[in-house]
Amino acid sequence: MAKLYFKYGSMGSSKTAQALITKYNYEENGLRVWLIKPSADTRDGRQILRSRIGLEAMCEVIPPETDLLERFRQTQLGACHVIIADECQFLTPEQIDQLRTIVNDYSIPVMCFGLRTDFQTRLFPGSLRLMEIADTIQEIKTICDCGAKATVNARIGKDGRIITQGQQVVLGGNDSYIAMCHKCYIRGIRENRKIRLHGHPPANSEKE
Repeated sequence: MAKLYFKYGSMGSSKTAQALITKYNYEENGLRVWLIKPSADTRDGRQILRSRIGLEAMCEVIPPETDLLERFRQTQLGACHVIIADECQFLTPEQIDQLRTIVNDYSIPVMCFGLRTDFQTRLFPGSLRLMEIADTIQEIKTICDCGAKATVNARIGKDGRIITQGQQVVLGGNDSYIAMCHKCYIRGIRENRKIRLHGHPPANSEKE
């Protein structure tokens, strides 16, 4: 039976790599994949989905006004066996409902990969809807620098400190985000710590 899957993880948990590996595995078995991503994700250019480890593939870009059910009926009905959506947190709740309808009415499995929460630990609208209606919810785990499981996508400012206010969507990777456990996240805010981003040299001091 086809299902709606939500596979979520913190920044750096290899979500995109897993999405692309899943695509490869389906195609290796002769199955056709409709690979999509929201138009909000422009880091790798339009129509390119690229992981940090170098895997990449062409995909279809989905603006927020696109009706995914109608798009599927017009271009993919009878042409694909599975739908894979990366950065699904940026899809609208209505688009998540449309993917749910595709699963129900056409028995096409839909696999959504993305973040659960934003830099303020609030659910993204698309992720919230997936938490409500997905058949299978799976966490892709990664760890904080302290060794505990990372659950927070901390946004780091140019001064090296955790940002707690601002717009929900600010694109970035290792240059502006780091996955942390909640304890380290709160400690960093309370102590006004400088946080070393992965791939960047350590700060000269913990505090100023």
